[in-house]
Amino acid sequence: MAAADWVFKDGIAVVTISNPPVGALSLAVRRELGEALARAGQDDAVRAVILTGSHGAFSAGGDIKAFNSTDIEVRPYVKDLQAQIASLAKPVIAAIDGIALGGGLELALACHGRVATPRARLSLPELKLGMLPGAAGVVQMTHLIGPERTLDLLVSGRVMSAEEALADGIVDMVEEDALAAAEALARAVLDGGRVFVPVLDRPVPGAPFDPALADMLRQQAARKARGAEAPVAAAEVIAAACAMDVTAAVAFNEQRAGQLYGSPQQRAQTYYFKAERAARRVPGLPEATRPAGIAKAAVIGSGTMGGGIAMVFANAGIPVTLVDISQDALDRGMGIIARNYDTSVKRGSMTQEKADMARARISGTTDYEAIADVDIAVEAVFEKMDLKQSIFRRLDAVLKPGAILATNTSSLDIDAIAAVTGRPQDVIGVHFFSPANIMKLQENVRGTASSPRSVATVMALGKALGKVPVLAGNCDGFIGNRMLQYYQGEAEFMLEQGAGIEQIDRVAERFGMPMGPLAICDLAGVDVGVLIYQDRAKRLAPGNRQSPIAERLLAMGRLGQKNGKGFYRYEGRERIVDQEVVDAIAAVSAELGITRRDFTDEEIEARLFMPLVNEGAKELEDGTALRASDIDVVWVNGYGFPTHKGGPMYWGEQVGLEKVRDMALSLAERNGPRWGPSALLERLVREGKGWADA
Repeated sequence: MAAADWVFKDGIAVVTISNPPVGALSLAVRRELGEALARAGQDDAVRAVILTGSHGAFSAGGDIKAFNSTDIEVRPYVKDLQAQIASLAKPVIAAIDGIALGGGLELALACHGRVATPRARLSLPELKLGMLPGAAGVVQMTHLIGPERTLDLLVSGRVMSAEEALADGIVDMVEEDALAAAEALARAVLDGGRVFVPVLDRPVPGAPFDPALADMLRQQAARKARGAEAPVAAAEVIAAACAMDVTAAVAFNEQRAGQLYGSPQQRAQTYYFKAERAARRVPGLPEATRPAGIAKAAVIGSGTMGGGIAMVFANAGIPVTLVDISQDALDRGMGIIARNYDTSVKRGSMTQEKADMARARISGTTDYEAIADVDIAVEAVFEKMDLKQSIFRRLDAVLKPGAILATNTSSLDIDAIAAVTGRPQDVIGVHFFSPANIMKLQENVRGTASSPRSVATVMALGKALGKVPVLAGNCDGFIGNRMLQYYQGEAEFMLEQGAGIEQIDRVAERFGMPMGPLAICDLAGVDVGVLIYQDRAKRLAPGNRQSPIAERLLAMGRLGQKNGKGFYRYEGRERIVDQEVVDAIAAVSAELGITRRDFTDEEIEARLFMPLVNEGAKELEDGTALRASDIDVVWVNGYGFPTHKGGPMYWGEQVGLEKVRDMALSLAERNGPRWGPSALLERLVREGKGWADA
């Protein structure tokens, strides 16, 4: 089959995009589509055209493999194909089955009408790649659904269902047989029984334009962007679509898209897009390995984390049983779950019907025998080894052969947990991030005895649950939390040396983090952090140190947000620097004999983020992480590292690995040997290479 197949029947040409698996608009596809449209225009026997896709997809848009290459810069572009459609004196109807994304959706929006199957999914996800829809997509969508909804659609990158697209007027019909419906629609146009107004000829909903809207859109985009350029550019184009004539607005759309394409942020976000997909692949698994099916699940512990994990399974359509020590504990947990679903409905992120269906999939029990037939049990109790081991003994005794025994531990030894069972091959870490029903990361942790089947199962499970799965090796903190100690630890060391609490968090948040390291400590709980510090202190090699600041705050009764006093004092959500804490930090500095000084923002940024890169290199050395890009996926999805910087490892390579190495040498002199540069980092610097050569 050609890249754009042509079938002619009864005056209608059906042109099919054929580039499996997703109908990417490669150069060959664009050329053949252009030829097919030209042929349709020149052939008097062709009275109408139906544009459709194959292999269950209309088109996923631009071929990401060609991004930042010369292939994508060769005409015809999508905008040229749109112009061809507009110039045809014949109706062109898009028949959409499966995905219509990016340039694929822009192409469909240029058609005179659109029919979708119930399976259709539509999106303009370019902002996730640091780009804008370049073929008038921003202007098209603004004319269809209005400025505010267009900005939300673009910034979120969310995928619309066929029903939502129909309600918004983005598609004209939803029918199981889209080709037959598109043919009927084309004949209705030819017979004069249906008239379509091209998208760009329609008035923007809510017109006339209010000039104040432009500023509001920019401010809204900037708040969501956290330093990303594409959302702000999208707001500018949306404002132009409201205020300018169509020709000028489309030209501005193209101009801003061109300015973003090839930019550092676009390259970083395109790298990250590929990194997420690479993380799903586990090298070295035997070819015959097949994941076990997960039809029923159990979660041990109905607290905040356990309840969130239960919601994750239920939302994915998997019945789940919560297990706890008492009915009172279960009732509290189920109450929290009910309130969470009510909140989702009120926010509009879930319909009442879907919330009710999900809640019906969650049951509770205090009897382990009731979960004997589940395919996976996820333990989600406090981070205490003896408690977890006792639970795994009970799971080992009751679960059916072949069931996966998973722990949600964020740092404890998987092998020590597996050792108390008679089936260590079925034990594996499945670390969800809090709140589990919101956060996308699923850090799967392979123990020494974890079987290929167990690994394959939890990686496939992540996809089924709508998570981003990454495989980690077994060590203290795994990929993410192992690195986090250096980020938060260096923040406290800088406090000792004179940096301000607010300054450190402001620099981190300006960098693009959702919260600074000290605000995160307050959110998680100062007491929780101190427990981790004290446990780690028992294992620290001589010559290494940790800051005593958090312990000092805890001794002062400052627990964090839970009692309104931590590194900050809290009035509602407002963070207020408390002089009591400033004085306590100064006292620590004096006791340690540290001379305090002023810090520049640039030094704070380097000292916060470069240690992440160095520790990530150590994870590559010892096999905790399979790829540098896996570390980036963990930090973007688990800790909010800004996607437009690609992740810490990508960012470190752009900043310069030599600078990262030099920072590690400097910090090791002050903080201890464990802060020193990894052997891998030193080798790459010496050889002038990057992570691809690790």
